[in-house]
Amino acid sequence: MTWADGFAPLRNRNFAWYFASRLTDTLGMMMAGVALAFAVLDTTESATALGQVLAAHTIPLVVFMLFGGVLADRFPRTLVLQSSNLMAAATQGTLAFLVITGQAELWMFIVLAAVNGLADAVGFPAMAGMVPQLVPRSQLQPANALLSLTRGGLTIIGPSLSALLVVTVGPGWGLAVNAAAWLVSSVLLVQVNIPAKPPKEEQTSTLQDLQEGWSFFVATTWLWVVVLAFAFFNAIHTGAWFTLGPALAKDTIGEQGWGLVLSAQSAGLLVMTLVLLRVPLQRPLLLGMLGCSFYGLPMMALGVQPDLWLLIVLSFVAGAGIEVFNMGWNLAMQENIDDDMLSRAYSYDALGSFVAMPIGQLCFGPLGDTFGFKPVLLVSGVALIVISLVTLVPRSVRTLQRAPVAAQPSSDAVHTS
Repeated sequence: MTWADGFAPLRNRNFAWYFASRLTDTLGMMMAGVALAFAVLDTTESATALGQVLAAHTIPLVVFMLFGGVLADRFPRTLVLQSSNLMAAATQGTLAFLVITGQAELWMFIVLAAVNGLADAVGFPAMAGMVPQLVPRSQLQPANALLSLTRGGLTIIGPSLSALLVVTVGPGWGLAVNAAAWLVSSVLLVQVNIPAKPPKEEQTSTLQDLQEGWSFFVATTWLWVVVLAFAFFNAIHTGAWFTLGPALAKDTIGEQGWGLVLSAQSAGLLVMTLVLLRVPLQRPLLLGMLGCSFYGLPMMALGVQPDLWLLIVLSFVAGAGIEVFNMGWNLAMQENIDDDMLSRAYSYDALGSFVAMPIGQLCFGPLGDTFGFKPVLLVSGVALIVISLVTLVPRSVRTLQRAPVAAQPSSDAVHTS
């Protein structure tokens, strides 16, 4: 691919408006985390209260994720995503008003966070399933790379902008910017014109749609194998790296060093995204899982003997590797799963990932206290590498090819074993 090919999706009107919408709401979301945390802490002065608010968002996100997949496969995805964004804008805007006017109380944070989590559960499967409806099959890789490029860049910019707002005018205004971003994102989606789905020959219930999605999920070997692997992968990575990592770094490489390590990971992701704008990815899951295996390297290094420059280099490599997986996974899903099933497949994928994260967060602190931070991090790094490589044992995972450009996505194109 040339650079012109890499940016070709932006010449597609529908994708350009969708890209602008994603750029806007991603910026808002990246700013929201810092603003919400300090808003809760300013109001309650309690880290426990902050945990309750975050859990209030996560629980409905997990519980209703599959329902969101059904909605996105049944109704126009643009409409579902617009509704989700408007709901999120309303809840965040209400919370911003309460914080700015000094009326916010903990129960209000919890209730509004729960509604916001419901909005995310409805919107995520629709958002994940839209790209194949916006660009030709030949442009799926550059389209996904462009979206990843903005997400990676805003991961660095968003929190800094939010922190600036918090320091200068207060966390309530950071939440207000997030609400405005969701509102603008919803308005931009009005310009996205996707042909309506043909009506189903036979109307089905929500339960039937969920059962159909589950049957497809368990029958598609490469799909459930990778999702199962990431249930363990995310539990270990979230628990070991983000729970034990900062605690060990504080006494070794320092807080600033830990920040540099995390920034190096983001830089690796961004560089690999630029590479993938030019280089076609032919074996999406084989290369993706090999890329995931690099994620164990910085964790092992932290567990053996923390050295700042070694950790920076290995984190850069890990970030590049995980971006190869992100691209490979999206291509595998978007090219090999029928459009009528795609959002439900993404919802099962997200459910498997999100459910595992709190388990890791809760378990690895006690494990570190019992066995020591370094041994647990070392074993965890080895476990990530083993999980990544074992996932390649099923033939349908390691041999999955890019679907031919001329082919239309259908359930017959899915590789199973």
